[in-house]
Amino acid sequence: MKLQSPGSDLSRPILDRVKESLYSVLYQYALPAEAMVADLFCGVGSLGLEALSRGAEFVTFVERDTKISAVLEKNIAKAGFVKETRVITTNAFQVGAATVPGQAKYDLVFVDPPYPLTRDVGLASQLARLMNLLETQVTDQALVSVRTDKKTGLLQQYGRFELLDRRVWGSMAVCLLRLRHTGHTGAGDAVGEPVFLDEIDLDQRET
Repeated sequence: MKLQSPGSDLSRPILDRVKESLYSVLYQYALPAEAMVADLFCGVGSLGLEALSRGAEFVTFVERDTKISAVLEKNIAKAGFVKETRVITTNAFQVGAATVPGQAKYDLVFVDPPYPLTRDVGLASQLARLMNLLETQVTDQALVSVRTDKKTGLLQQYGRFELLDRRVWGSMAVCLLRLRHTGHTGAGDAVGEPVFLDEIDLDQRET
């Protein structure tokens, strides 16, 4: 389905070919089937809607820009996922995945802020503070996917989160993080041994 966009550079949806590659990695962890998902800095909802189309149970979208949120809600309705979603118009750095009382914790969280907001990835950065928030909002086996410019390298550890995998596709990097101490099994368990790739040149791959 072709998603609507705000018609400006306010939103930067992930390329379809990169999205396909990312989900191929997530499949190795039995995700997103039956998962509770949060899509932070979600823009027009590309990653979260893809998760629903691949069997996710529910997605919370967090986007601070009201114009983009309006387009996001149109995309959700067009895809037929109104009952399986919640849209929160606020700053994800302040609320994280925005759980509510009685709601299950998240199995998968996408963190996709504009690149300038992740130039600082140190322990005092807003990204680090966000990871601290997410510690209480995700399951023990949850994965957190953080997209940055490929020149940005995350720390090996943020609180209880440890860097599990890093992929480079074109000009972007995606890091997967998981809590150190794991308990339950379910959505997010690895299926076999994941194959780690350091970098893929998408233009070269397609020739």
